[in-house]
Amino acid sequence: MDFKEIYEGWLNDARLSPDAKAELENIKDNNEDIEYRFGAELEFGTAGMRGIIGYGTNMMNVYTVKRATQGLAEFIKTKGEDAMKRGVAISYDTRLKSDEFAAAAAEVLAANGINSYKFDDVHPVPMLSFAVRELNAFAGIMVTASHNPKQYNGYKVYGEDGAQMSPDDTAVVVEYIKKITDYLGTPAPTAEQAKKHIKAVPSKVDKKYYKELKKLTISKKAIKACGRNLKLVYTPVHGSGYIPVTTILKKIGINATVVEEQIKKDTDFSTVEVPNPEFKETLSLGIKLAQKIDATVVFGTDPDSDRLGVAVKNKEGEFEALSGNQVGILLLDYILTRLKEDGNLPKNAAVVKSFVTTGMARPICQKYGVTLFEVPVGFKFIGEKIKEWEKDHSHTYVFGFEESCGYLRGTHARDKDAVVASMLCAEMVCYYEYVGKTVYQRLQEIYSEYGYVLDCNISIPFKGLNAMKEMNAVVDGLKEKPATEFDIYKVKTVRDYSKNVKTDIETGATGEIGSPLTNCVYYELENGSFICVRPSGTEPKLKIYFSVKANNKSDAEAALDKMQKAVKKLLKV
Repeated sequence: MDFKEIYEGWLNDARLSPDAKAELENIKDNNEDIEYRFGAELEFGTAGMRGIIGYGTNMMNVYTVKRATQGLAEFIKTKGEDAMKRGVAISYDTRLKSDEFAAAAAEVLAANGINSYKFDDVHPVPMLSFAVRELNAFAGIMVTASHNPKQYNGYKVYGEDGAQMSPDDTAVVVEYIKKITDYLGTPAPTAEQAKKHIKAVPSKVDKKYYKELKKLTISKKAIKACGRNLKLVYTPVHGSGYIPVTTILKKIGINATVVEEQIKKDTDFSTVEVPNPEFKETLSLGIKLAQKIDATVVFGTDPDSDRLGVAVKNKEGEFEALSGNQVGILLLDYILTRLKEDGNLPKNAAVVKSFVTTGMARPICQKYGVTLFEVPVGFKFIGEKIKEWEKDHSHTYVFGFEESCGYLRGTHARDKDAVVASMLCAEMVCYYEYVGKTVYQRLQEIYSEYGYVLDCNISIPFKGLNAMKEMNAVVDGLKEKPATEFDIYKVKTVRDYSKNVKTDIETGATGEIGSPLTNCVYYELENGSFICVRPSGTEPKLKIYFSVKANNKSDAEAALDKMQKAVKKLLKV
């Protein structure tokens, strides 16, 4: 059937809800909108599915959520009665329809005889990840679109280890989903099934989560000396971080001043353009409040509270929003410093970062004798390393981070955790105050010690049904004739992650990268800088990453400008 026939099939189906029927009736003369909604099916990838909220096969709605959950249910049933009894932990954030989608998922599972444990209010990603493990659930579902614009929502599936479901298991679930052609025919539970199989997550799970986080504090003396007087401003940006972040800060002895306008669970995120704490604009109300009360630091978390944005005062006394890479190297340096000072740094300590994250992590790890591992973008790959080391004991996980403001210390969760990151950043501020300096001063010391590195990324938006195909075609084109230089910067090695092959430009010698497959081209430059091009897995954007090593900031900015122009010329954009 073509998209018009599918549209008409939905519109004329008696099972369609009144609000869905009204919405679809409203677009009957908009052929372009109909094609977008029904010309494809919302893709369920390794990070679940994410899309614009609305009715249609290519949209986030109760029917696409139920269909995905039915596919997951079929997979769980193949694992036997024990898996069905262990069930699925379910959480959701403050986005539009998140609570409705979470309830729908629980109902589908119940209709299939599968238990679920649903939080009774919004809870962030890391607490869902923790709950999966604490409840010994077979899987987890998180309803969120993370930092995407307000028009989006999403659905992420977690494995029994608390990390996002493995690519292999996801592929099996996807096959079950594809077999479901009747979107409106997903079974509903009887009242008896719902009562028997849908349970609430016990309150003790929250308490245990905070208890686990408190174990990760590493500067108790500094907190005791400076925490009470620390002026810290926090904004949950209308998201799920408000209660957990303020709770853990209070438990370690730090009281945050919260941006009142952004406590409300506002599905429109009306005080920001985009609820993404990577952007200084998202922290603007927090910075304004911090200036008013003469605060030291500003924190902000996204709707599902897995990303943390930070702003600190620079040497001029003005608030400067730090990049995810800068916060990452500050935390890495702080954690390794404190563990070393206290004699608690494991001999087989390991740090994990995504390969698009700053190259500055390597020299910091080398200084402390810590092994650094690189993985593809997606925190599930960091979670896989934790799982691997728990089995073979070859390394002890110390810290993991991604440039997109995602950090995890501890193994209580297997995804980004802005709650533990907030706790660590707060105690880091206390620690540096305790030893007579600021976080900004420490950042400059790091640059002085290891050399200046400027990290940034740009996104090129794509539109329409073929956005993903077009983005992948751009990346594929880079493999056909590998670039050997970008302006004055010569390429040393090209990594093709889609084939797990790296090629030495000078000799032509090839070798394995040793990484899971993903469509990405990565250029190692001779001076230690890199450029990486990959399609986003969560939104229709081609992402280009730059890590520029230079003597100082001005030299790095000049080099970045040349590299960006060369890349745009290569991509013809």
